[in-house]
Amino acid sequence: MNYVAQRLLTFPFILLGVSILVFVSIRLIPGDAIIAMLGTEAGMMTPAQRAALAAYFGIDQPVWIQYWRWLSGLFQGDLGISSIYAKPVLSVILERFPLTLQLALMSMVIALSVGVPLGVLAATRNEKPTDLVVRILAMLGQSTPAFVIGILIIYVLSVYFGMVPAMGTFTPLFVDPLASIGQLFFPAVTLGFAFAASVMRISRSAMLDVLSDDYIRTARSKGASSMSVVWRHALPNALIPVVTLSGVEFGYLLGGAVIVEQIFALPGLGRLVLDAITQRDYALVQGTVLFIAFNFLVVNLLVDLAYVALDPRIRLGGR
Repeated sequence: MNYVAQRLLTFPFILLGVSILVFVSIRLIPGDAIIAMLGTEAGMMTPAQRAALAAYFGIDQPVWIQYWRWLSGLFQGDLGISSIYAKPVLSVILERFPLTLQLALMSMVIALSVGVPLGVLAATRNEKPTDLVVRILAMLGQSTPAFVIGILIIYVLSVYFGMVPAMGTFTPLFVDPLASIGQLFFPAVTLGFAFAASVMRISRSAMLDVLSDDYIRTARSKGASSMSVVWRHALPNALIPVVTLSGVEFGYLLGGAVIVEQIFALPGLGRLVLDAITQRDYALVQGTVLFIAFNFLVVNLLVDLAYVALDPRIRLGGR
């Protein structure tokens, strides 16, 4: 059995563990869907009214029966019905996911297109002023919270340029590409700033290690140009830790950047999960977290496959 098949076989067991964890965790939070919906008025209901609402929300049965019902529906592709939106959970997730996916991709493109070249530049100018500037930028990016960057962007644009980023709306990419990219550009810059800082540091460190290897000295002794040595021989091997970092970060971004989505009022997965938790929408929380966990597993598998593409010496599955 090849490596990919082995990894795919582990997916159901990991997702099962995630489903149990999130199912129990959301029910440990004080309150329930009835209290979240009615607030203080919940105390004014009669026992019959409360029992009717509990049956409607599916919380009138023991926890293990609730879990079994939800798991049985999951095997049939049914993640349940959202009590907030009164729609199937899967349809609600798929409505929000395009925004989160596009935001994650744009953030990654910005981070890699800035971080990798600057990291390589710093490594090739080691201990020189250029290297110092890049390291300062990297430390600044990693030490500045994303919400600070987002607020600064909104402040500068509104005060000095008399404009405010598009907030609260999202146009799908296939409907109007320019409008869609324009709406998510500043949120992507906000997320990509810290990500780019991490990429700078990782790529610089990896390039310094690779540039001291024997095969780099051999390439230089054969008369290869400096550009060829750096970009053709050294960079592919130096990208392996960058790919690892990118995979982990991309998985987190697919889970929704809650703070940035809140600042820019974006209807993504992050805000969806936050609203579902505050409203005790059990089915929506469970379905969304399971969907995020599945994305994380897929991204990690793609990262492992990227290792082989970058370095043929790597063999997956112990072969």
